Amino acid sequence: MTASTHTRPRPLPSTDTEDPVSEADILRRTLRRHAAGVTVVTVPGPAGFTATSFTSVSLEPPLVSFYLGRTASTVEAVRTADRFAVHVLGPQNAALAGQFARSGIDRFDGVPWTPSDDGLPVLDGVPSWLTARVTLRQAIGDHLLVVGQVDGGGADGSSAGLVYHAGAFAEAGALTSRD
Repeated sequence: MTASTHTRPRPLPSTDTEDPVSEADILRRTLRRHAAGVTVVTVPGPAGFTATSFTSVSLEPPLVSFYLGRTASTVEAVRTADRFAVHVLGPQNAALAGQFARSGIDRFDGVPWTPSDDGLPVLDGVPSWLTARVTLRQAIGDHLLVVGQVDGGGADGSSAGLVYHAGAFAEAGALTSRD
């Protein structure tokens, strides 16, 4: 695309003509349009939460990360945990994602899971999961960054993923080849 044919997207409109749109609102509105994979992160306790901030960091060593709001109900459990599990969800797990996103409830109520030898909750019925040992915790802005080295995992072979987009859960669309 040449500079003469490129058009910049319009700025996000303010809902109040008197007040300018804050940078936080711009970020929030922009990221609503970014589809993100949905996971549930669990730690011993048991405690857990729905996260769309999960990502790989490195293959050598195998590192992954996630962020959690520092005011979240599970932040103390995450701060003291030396291990965590990440469960990659499929479309059949949308209700599970909703349950682990709610505050003020027992998120594990009615959810089948198996404790590892050290008490780490591993959820049943998810397409894939991994476990990791915490290698870094860092406060960044209003969130806590957690990095861990992968030490286990499993998958059931299903390939469809659950994504979060524009405030709703949806099945990931058809994949296209990179060839």
